[in-house]
Amino acid sequence: MTDRAPYNLHLVSDSSGETVTNIARACLVQYENVQVTEHFWWLVRTPGQMNRVIEGIRSAPGLVIFTLLDGKIRHLLEQACRDFKIPYVSALDPVMSALSQFFERRAGTEIGRQHALDDEYFHRIDAMHFTVAHDDGQSMVTMLEADVILIGVSRTSKTPTCMYLANRGLKAGNIPLVPNVTLAPEVFTAIKPLIVGLTREPKSLSDIRQSRLRIMNEDRSEGYADLETVREEIAESRRLFAKHGWPVIDVTRRSIEETAATIIQLYTQRTSPTS
Repeated sequence: MTDRAPYNLHLVSDSSGETVTNIARACLVQYENVQVTEHFWWLVRTPGQMNRVIEGIRSAPGLVIFTLLDGKIRHLLEQACRDFKIPYVSALDPVMSALSQFFERRAGTEIGRQHALDDEYFHRIDAMHFTVAHDDGQSMVTMLEADVILIGVSRTSKTPTCMYLANRGLKAGNIPLVPNVTLAPEVFTAIKPLIVGLTREPKSLSDIRQSRLRIMNEDRSEGYADLETVREEIAESRRLFAKHGWPVIDVTRRSIEETAATIIQLYTQRTSPTS
């Protein structure tokens, strides 16, 4: 434990900031009981914009992590960090250096190139539209056109996992398991989609549901967050998954990204020509 003030972390990007944020957070989860205040500086492409970033760093000194391709803009930031005696690191330099040596050529410097409006981009947009339309058991008529269908009881992270999968280009739908409500029979004979069951440790799920009720000030029927009721829901869902041979992922100690990565691996194995 620590009682010190939160550490400042400045994330600077000349684009959307997605890359540097994902890298930083993938590392931050390894540091328990460390409080961090994140400062986001996106679309920094001119000296004037960088000067505002530098003033922000001066006001709240802390580690600077950046993804900047323009040499002049990058130089302004690096020089300021050296003047302030503040640590800084380029998140992409080690990978770019390794790729340059491997390909035996220098990298380009086109900002935002990874977000080009190509076929892959529009494929992801289609997947996002599909996922929004097929959230929480909606649009069952076209649900079986999904690449992936997630099934689980309430509060097993179905929706955020589906949205993450959609951002990776997979059409993902999800269906809630509701006590005393039978799934549509088409689900059991579906051929195209990969169906994955999501589950969670009962005590954890009960706590999450209780928190949800408090936050939303909801008055659900008795039993929604009751531990024994939750245990039976989880047990029943596991029996259903086993009966139909659906792979099961316990999300209790997994992040959304980790759950999605496992699903993508399962999907890739299933659709591989050699599988």
